Amino acid sequence: MKHRFLGFALLALATAGFSGCSKQKSGVVVDNEKEIHIRVWESKNGIDEFIKQAGKAYTALHPNVIVDFINVELHNTVAALAADAPNGVAPDIIAAPHDNLGSLVSQKLILPTENPKDISKQVLGACSKALTYNGTMYGYPASAETYALFYNKHLISEREVPKSWEELVTWVKKFNASHPGQYGFVMDVTNGYYSILFTTANGNRLYGESGTEANNPNMNTPAAVKGLKFFQSLRSSLGLENVELSTSSCDGMFSSGNAAMHITGLWNVNTFEKAGIDFGVACIPALPGESKPAASFSGTRGMFVTAASRHPKEAADFAAFMLTPEMQQLRFSLTGAMPAINTKVSSPYMPGFLEQLDHAFPMPSIPAMGKFWGETGAALNEIWHGADVQSTLDALNNKIRG
Repeated sequence: MKHRFLGFALLALATAGFSGCSKQKSGVVVDNEKEIHIRVWESKNGIDEFIKQAGKAYTALHPNVIVDFINVELHNTVAALAADAPNGVAPDIIAAPHDNLGSLVSQKLILPTENPKDISKQVLGACSKALTYNGTMYGYPASAETYALFYNKHLISEREVPKSWEELVTWVKKFNASHPGQYGFVMDVTNGYYSILFTTANGNRLYGESGTEANNPNMNTPAAVKGLKFFQSLRSSLGLENVELSTSSCDGMFSSGNAAMHITGLWNVNTFEKAGIDFGVACIPALPGESKPAASFSGTRGMFVTAASRHPKEAADFAAFMLTPEMQQLRFSLTGAMPAINTKVSSPYMPGFLEQLDHAFPMPSIPAMGKFWGETGAALNEIWHGADVQSTLDALNNKIRG
């Protein structure tokens, strides 16, 4: 991959050297004008290096356009943009998870996608759908994500990996009985990002099939109640009564070899590999009464051109450039993130995630999602510890209406 990218960059430099003083890019003509700086807000941990390398490759093609990486972590992006935009100091491009889209659009902080039909054809269907709000596409998918079932091959063989939650419970009971101090299965149970899967039987979806029905959260439907009653039963059936099940503790148990199965995402692959765990990735088991893998949330990390950008055309062109196969493969090599386009990457784990992605649905991006994130953890915690499921979900459903 590194050799391929080097060749790509050298070719770009050669092209730049012989093309004279005028450049044609995606309908935008750039002559020997003054230097343009495209300011990009992004996170660290590998993504910073990707933006820097992608920026250099883009500048090789467009010498007067310089890409500046500015570190703003994902959880601060929307609030920081809302504060900075009125003062004229906002960036040209921000990164944000797609469930922030409703807030970004309602505050008029970002611009629609340039040539959305072409971009939609390039990217995975889930990504295109995730970045469409009220019929309009915004931004450019940088990567896709969902979670799946990780399994430790030293503790459970591939043929034993359960296809249903009932099979998982049966296997875990036997494992726990013969492996004191270890756990057959762990997950962050009070995190709505993961535990939403227990509400999805019979096609039940948060805020409706389109994810836009703010007044119909669907968190107290018969399917949701049945699923979360089963979820509640797992505390005792899986021997998790006195186990700390935060994201960090579950990750720690799996990376230390003390958990046979764990539900998490592609972002943990490098962590578990560095820990020396020999693991595989499979679809999430089917819920009781279902035959297909349980539906997970899918997420899309978008690169959005801001409404305050001084160079929106150039910013949009750079964002589209990051969707080329070379850039998507480079991003994967540096971050491990699932590409937003259909391109091959070298990973034994990608087939499992792609299969799960077929059964995933985009996190709703309406502003009401802020209420979902704020309220759901407490409700899941109560249910996990024995609260009445129906009344708890009735209360939750009312709290998270748009």
